[in-house]
Amino acid sequence: MVIGGGLAGVEAAAQLSRAGYRVELYEMKPVRFSPAHKSAHLAELVCSNSLKAERLASAAGLLKHEMAMLGSVCVEAAYSCRVPAGGALAVDRDLFSEAVTRRIESDPNITIVRQEVTQIPINRPVIVAAGPLASDALSESIRALCGDSLSFFDAAAPIVTAESIDMDSAFGASRYDRGGDEDYINCPMDKAEYEAFYDALVHAERAQLHAFEKGKDIYEGCMPIEVMAQRGADTIRFGPLKPVGLRDPRTGHRPWAVLQLRRENAAGTLYNLVGFQTNLKFGEQKRVFSMIPALRNAEFVRYGVMHRNTFLDAPRVLCSDFSMKACPMVYFAGQITGVEGYMESAASGLLAGRNLARRLAGKAPFVPPEETMLGALSRHVAEKTKNYQPMGANFGILPEIEPRIRDKKLRYAAIADRAVQALERAMAAENEG
Repeated sequence: MVIGGGLAGVEAAAQLSRAGYRVELYEMKPVRFSPAHKSAHLAELVCSNSLKAERLASAAGLLKHEMAMLGSVCVEAAYSCRVPAGGALAVDRDLFSEAVTRRIESDPNITIVRQEVTQIPINRPVIVAAGPLASDALSESIRALCGDSLSFFDAAAPIVTAESIDMDSAFGASRYDRGGDEDYINCPMDKAEYEAFYDALVHAERAQLHAFEKGKDIYEGCMPIEVMAQRGADTIRFGPLKPVGLRDPRTGHRPWAVLQLRRENAAGTLYNLVGFQTNLKFGEQKRVFSMIPALRNAEFVRYGVMHRNTFLDAPRVLCSDFSMKACPMVYFAGQITGVEGYMESAASGLLAGRNLARRLAGKAPFVPPEETMLGALSRHVAEKTKNYQPMGANFGILPEIEPRIRDKKLRYAAIADRAVQALERAMAAENEG
């Protein structure tokens, strides 16, 4: 039984099926939707359509490469419906979800059950991949099984139509010329324009939070732009609005600040505001974001939203194979375990499914080597810490390579090569076992 049809759930179900087991995949959509979900398809992408960097010598690229080696259905689907995004792997999110749904629906070993699960059964093999927005009833069942969980906020960025962007005030380019000129649309601001925008942003009215959301911490990885801006006038100018690596062809100079718009769909008719997750009221989003010259006439097809996420104190309750310490037949997967990001969530589902299959076959868990990104994330979930926080793929969680290579590009390339070789050896040993 797999609870949840998001990225983690479909990966878990596919791994179990590949091992020869029949799977019931429970997904409550379309019977019931969370506050952030709109589509009935599986593996719906909510916050962004970017799956981060593609090149192997990057943390995100290495993770996707490792997942592909283990037969990831999400990575395969992503490449089938990608849209231009410079050095990133971005997808048409509707086509992506449709591709994953077709793949799971066509699997003879997987039965999709469209109903809400309110209780976690502990008397049968189960993977809980319900996501950070699990229903209230299921959340209570998780809390009863695992004890207190931690909460944080997540936020999604607005989307505008391509035709409403004022290209006389914008230019196409990827940062540092990585990718084509059509991958990103850059919306520059001079100093006066930025200061007026900043003042409006920090004084804009925010949407009212639900009672259950008040008093909770905001997770750094999805910090609303208005909250980030309150940390100082230059915080967002050195963050999502940084002009580094860009030159405005109209002036020949680097702008004071730049908002990047990333293509949202394959047709190139929609663009999302990169790094502009927000909890401003919809009217305020229109007013404030339209102060950016290129967006003065922007048509917003989706405004930013903010919602609650929850994650477990995983080191207290989970092992590195994503099984529960107290209930070995119960596994957790996805962002609720404390991995952060689309592909990280999918990766945890892949490993949970693979490990439950091995447990059912009487085999030892498969925990990838610590030199791999998959292995590092697995260990993050299980290692004790005073203040457990979500973690995405990054080279900082991998062991340093010896002897140390001073050049960063060469060092990252060597670390990635070491990881691929380590995973190949681990997979060979797994097959022999």
